[in-house]
Amino acid sequence: MHKLILSLLLIAATCSVMAGEAAPVPGSGPADPALEARVQAISEELRCMVCQNQTIADSHADLAIDLKNQVREMLKQGMSDKQVIDFMVQRYGDFVLYRPPVKSTTWLLWFGPFLLFAVGLGVLFVKLRGRRDRNEQTLSAEDHEAAVKLLNSGKDLS
Repeated sequence: MHKLILSLLLIAATCSVMAGEAAPVPGSGPADPALEARVQAISEELRCMVCQNQTIADSHADLAIDLKNQVREMLKQGMSDKQVIDFMVQRYGDFVLYRPPVKSTTWLLWFGPFLLFAVGLGVLFVKLRGRRDRNEQTLSAEDHEAAVKLLNSGKDLS
């Protein structure tokens, strides 16, 4: 039984080593390098809606591949780069842009991190100041005399 499992694992490992990249289908390659360069440029400006931290040029998600193909088709139909990007923004909103414009609807996106940082610094300042004020409380006259007596009594012992 163990030999059978070992043989199956060996066959599976051998098959994966021999597997290669599929050969391209004739006629499906990039026919127009200029078109592919435009597709690539636009793809680097659009955010993958699945990954959200990658452009559709970098993503291998099915949606990103579909969007790249859609961009390619729109460019083949004669649309300009701006028209393609405007179409994507109209369909998915400003979030689809990898570098969204600064406008009233994206202020939080652009300035939120700085606002959060400033609030954090303010909280830190208040906490540190409160700690300093608590540590700087002066001793009453009675406590001061008791501390002096304790310190002096320690000198007598040595």
